[in-house]
Amino acid sequence: MKIIGAGFPKTGTKSLHAAILKLGFGTVYDALENAVYLQDEWKTIFEHGWSDEIFKKMYERVDAVVDAPVFYFWEDIYDAFPDAKIILTVRDNEDVWFKSLKQHMERRDKILTLHLLEWFSPSWKRTQVMRHNCGEIIYGDRYMFDSKWFGRKMNEQLLKLVYRQHNAYVLHKAPKTKLLVFNVKDGWEPLCKFLDVPVPDEPFPHTNFKGGIVQHWINTHPLVLKMKNEMKITLPSILFGAAMLLGVLLYSKKW
Repeated sequence: MKIIGAGFPKTGTKSLHAAILKLGFGTVYDALENAVYLQDEWKTIFEHGWSDEIFKKMYERVDAVVDAPVFYFWEDIYDAFPDAKIILTVRDNEDVWFKSLKQHMERRDKILTLHLLEWFSPSWKRTQVMRHNCGEIIYGDRYMFDSKWFGRKMNEQLLKLVYRQHNAYVLHKAPKTKLLVFNVKDGWEPLCKFLDVPVPDEPFPHTNFKGGIVQHWINTHPLVLKMKNEMKITLPSILFGAAMLLGVLLYSKKW
């Protein structure tokens, strides 16, 4: 483990993910990788607690971690990997952050494929334990990361308070020589200086613009493509089974 992302979602974590890969760090675990590859470990952590040994085993072959739920456990992961560097991604202010979060979640709710995955992909359903625990413990809303059909209510004051408290805690507790407070608008220079790597001769990546990363993942991410293939098998099977049951019931009534 070389880099621990301690920044809240919607602070440029997807852009940081892309930048870290471009800088030559091989394996980066984002929220999706954690939810799929490490769902059992996170279930244990949320329900029974954790230790340095658990995190060492989880991330022994991973170069960097970003986004949920690792940003919330940054200090404990750092205890397991004390040579790692910590990056706290931030927005210009908490109003900008909340607006981005709200926009992301509302756009996410409009994606029909995501609703269907929650119902008909076994792999997606298995991520529910981590999603519900993250929502409840971090945001105070157990169903924060579930898709909402009929509108989403978000407690702006509470969410801003949680964001503010988290950033203050990181600034207070993280070793100053190991911490970079990073706004992705600042580009390559501060990040490359902090990581002691050359500045690439290309623009800094800016991904997940206005919440577009979810649709991009649905179209391209190998883990989500696998879930979509599961859905293509599960959904027709359920519909066929329901049609057969209906046929049997109607036939029984007829006779």
